[in-house]
Amino acid sequence: MGVPGAIIAILAAITGIILSALSSNWTSLILSVGLLFIALPFIRFIMMVHSANDRLDALEKKGSGK
Repeated sequence: MGVPGAIIAILAAITGIILSALSSNWTSLILSVGLLFIALPFIRFIMMVHSANDRLDALEKKGSGK
């Protein structure tokens, strides 16, 4: 899924929140808020993993250059 999938999930959740709030569909609103609460920490976790991999790559390049 990765970062693009998490961004799509966040956009879908925000769209669902807006549309369900306008149409007063409370069940859909609760599901959209739940999706948003799942997608936001997921994208943060994925970005931390990517930055850690970048740091490891930089350390490996620095170590192999000696």
